[in-house]
Amino acid sequence: KFEFNPKVGIDNPALTLTEDTDGEGVGEPRFYLLTKENTETFGFCLHEELVCPGHVIRQIEMGGVAQRRGLQDGDRLLQVNGHFVDHMDHLRVVQKIKASGNQVLLAVLDGDSYEAAKSLGRDLSQMLPGDIRPRLCHITRDKSGFGFSVSCPEGTKGTFQLSVLQDGPADRAGVPPGSWLLELNGESVKSYSHTQLTKKLKQSGNKVTLLVASSAVEEFYRLRGLRVTAALADTSRLPFKVRELHLVKGPAGYGFLLKEDDCSSGGVGQFLWDVDAGLPAEQAGMKEGDRVLAVNGESIEGLDHEQTVDRIRARENQVTLLVIDPAADEFYHSVGLGGMVLPWLGS
Repeated sequence: KFEFNPKVGIDNPALTLTEDTDGEGVGEPRFYLLTKENTETFGFCLHEELVCPGHVIRQIEMGGVAQRRGLQDGDRLLQVNGHFVDHMDHLRVVQKIKASGNQVLLAVLDGDSYEAAKSLGRDLSQMLPGDIRPRLCHITRDKSGFGFSVSCPEGTKGTFQLSVLQDGPADRAGVPPGSWLLELNGESVKSYSHTQLTKKLKQSGNKVTLLVASSAVEEFYRLRGLRVTAALADTSRLPFKVRELHLVKGPAGYGFLLKEDDCSSGGVGQFLWDVDAGLPAEQAGMKEGDRVLAVNGESIEGLDHEQTVDRIRARENQVTLLVIDPAADEFYHSVGLGGMVLPWLGS
């Protein structure tokens, strides 16, 4: 049995769909958008049990955030941030929840329905909607502009639909035609008038980052009363990536130094310096100034220098580091993803 108590709270309700659509006693998944402060917890544990298949919700705290919003003992976790997880290794699922940082979207199925669906041989992934993630798109202007135009109902604020020029910068950045604009450069557009939005776009210079949702995705969240944020976004189209480095120690060691320093975005981080030419660190792709995010698949958020060093030394002759370069680090903070531990993990 493995128990996990994620540090997340919740401020949004879930839509419960429990109609028996196939006459076989199988209900529908329920969706919960959980949001936390650093001192809060989900208020439940995730178990792997011999007698109950699936990832099982257990130990729901009385009066806690999970209990207040309707998570039930015995619920099975099917989806984390739009990713189907029922088939995944339990530790991997725990890792994905931890990676969500301050916000996570869960889809669960009650225990009886889960076991009934399994006994009927149903594909549980088919019970869930398709891609329900908004997109973060980073657009670089060319001579024709950003490649999109904005329409807004007269006299309204915060409701902006995008028309996308085929093969233009926005199209190449992954903006879906007819999508709805939610955030501009990490700021919500909910209170913007069309004039204010136009001004903000002009102030963006040659590059702009948009959080957008297709009509289907926007409808999914709206019908469920859930708030769409960058923390839930598909970031695969962004030009800024993190890197996973696998190092095997050589006779002269790994060939790098770890130093604790202030992050440009605030706080303290663990940085990689003095990368020696020809040694395992350089061969794995390490660059001076990279910041360490995780060691051997575990976030180092909140760890000090000595604790991080201990994690690196835990496996005698090898280590896997997740790192981010300064430009990517600054970008993620600028669009509101700095609080997420590993938004890209498992994508």
